[in-house]
This record gives sequence, C-alpha cells and structure tokens, in this order.
Amino acid sequence: MIDTLYIESAIAEHPRVAAIRRRFPEARVIDCERYGEVFNPKAQNFRLQKQNPALILAGKHQKFVLPAPAGYGIGGEQNYYFSHMLNCLYDCRYCFLQGMYQSANYVLFVNYEDFQRQIRDICRETPQQAIYFFSGYDCDSLALEPVTGFAEAFLPLFAELPNAWLELRTKSTQIRGLLNRPALERCVVAFSLSPESVADKVEAKAPSLSKRLEAAAKLQQQGWRIGLRFDPLIYQHHYREQYRQLFARVFSTIDAAALHSVSLGVFRLPEHFFKKMHKLYPDERLFASPLRNTAGMVSYKTELEQAMMEDCADMLLQYIPSERFFPCRL
Repeated sequence: MIDTLYIESAIAEHPRVAAIRRRFPEARVIDCERYGEVFNPKAQNFRLQKQNPALILAGKHQKFVLPAPAGYGIGGEQNYYFSHMLNCLYDCRYCFLQGMYQSANYVLFVNYEDFQRQIRDICRETPQQAIYFFSGYDCDSLALEPVTGFAEAFLPLFAELPNAWLELRTKSTQIRGLLNRPALERCVVAFSLSPESVADKVEAKAPSLSKRLEAAAKLQQQGWRIGLRFDPLIYQHHYREQYRQLFARVFSTIDAAALHSVSLGVFRLPEHFFKKMHKLYPDERLFASPLRNTAGMVSYKTELEQAMMEDCADMLLQYIPSERFFPCRL
C-alpha cells in the first residue's frame, strides 16, 4: 500500500517510525528536514498523487490541540480538535482536504506524546467539566489504524482522564483493535453515512454503507457508544426518498435507543477550496449542483439548504429524541 516513506531526520529514531519501517520493509525511504519540503510545494498534482500517496513521517511542534469552531459539538461546552494525521485514505469528492492541501501524500505526526501532554493539561484546567476532543478533522480516525496505532495509543489516555471525551470520526471498518478491548465509556465512534446512491458516486475507496453499518452494529453490541454523522447532505433530485430510505436502513441495524448522538449538516466549502477542487475535477457533477457563494462559503441556495436540513431533521426525529440530535449550522 505504501511504497515511499519520507522521514524527518529529527524523528528518524522514534520507536513509532521504527515500527512503521518494519511494516513496509520494501518501501523506498527518503530523508527530509521538515515535512513541508515535500508536502507544501505548489507545483504538485493532487489528483495524480492520490493514485499512490507516499507516507510522510514527521514531528509536530506546536498547536497540538485547538478549540473547535463555535457551534461545533455534540453536547459539551468545551470542544477541541486535534489531528495526528493530514489527509485521508479515502477519496471523497466533497472532502475539503483536497482544497486545503497542495499534496495528496499522507503526513503522520509520530510524537503522540506531545498531543497527549496537551490533552492532559487542558483537562486539568477544569477537572469538574466535561471536555470533548474530536479527532478525524484532517483525516479519518481509524482508516490507517493498523499503520498508525492511533486509537491503540490514545484510548488508554482517555480512560485515565475522568472528564475527557473522545470522538473517533470514521468511515472505516478497521475496528478490530476496539473490539479486542473493553468499551470505553467516554469514547464515541462516529460513523459518517450517506445514501448508497450518493456514496457510490462521490465516496471513492470508502467502505460501502453496508460495511459501515455492520461495523457500527458490532461495536454497539460490544458496548461502544456510537454516533451517526449525516454530513454532508448531498442534493439529488429525489433526495427526500433517498434519505428516507437511508434512515430506515440505518435504524433497522443500529439500536437508536443506545445511540450517543446524531448530527446533520449540508455540503459547504470555503470559496477558495471549492475553486481548487473544481479545477481538479471540472467534470464532477457534484460541483454543478445548485450552489451559491455566500460570504465566502459555497453551499446550496439558502432555500434548498433549509429545506434539506428541515426535511432530514424531521425524518431523523422519528427515530431519535431531540436531545441526541445536533444539527450543524456552521
């Protein structure tokens, strides 16, 4: 899967680097001083690189944990996000990462200990208040778990912190490591889901809806808290029927009474991300949808956006109580 490894010289002897090198013994290894030398140059072809990304092993030096945007969350008052990795194994056409980054290569920050230290410090500041930490903002939390060991490394930390919650956002079926350990009370495994007709068109390389639901059901049966993320909502002419069928299928598999949370949000992108993505994929039908630019954000026309949110919210609330529903208004 990985045939080229770039390794920053400063972390070349890190135990996590050694483990990854053992996993890919045939990979070409290229030394670099800073990952930005490989990742940031503008003269790169994201679309071409996506066919065979390299893995860049690096150290992060600052801003390990950041406040989540206002209005983002699943019930907590203090919300943070952190990214142990940049870029994703999957190739979802709506994903903002292809508009944000110059490169499709993966960057893995191997110094997990520094992330963990800052998470501990934040939790100590308000020990009586629940604090939510979201992974999977710049990557899929679990898709490369066999390589990164991310969940394996971070779940013990969150087990020690009585006021810390962790969300693992994923489309992945890489759940073996979770099934092989006791469920963590304050961890939410949140699956991103779309109608099958949408996923088939715009979620390349991601597991099928059936596989994701099977993984979520297995985790739920073992006691893990499950979240459902219907984000982004994608417009098609018969979207009401497509999402009605999706919700019926989901809740015939997942125990709604045991769910932690359900969120909902529409397709939206910063204008400069959208322009770059449209240039990469000029024939993509998704970008020919009834979109408009409002204050630098590209999304559906206001009336359509509101209708989609209201229609899907009404359908979801037939299955779940309102206190577990978190529509995203960003």
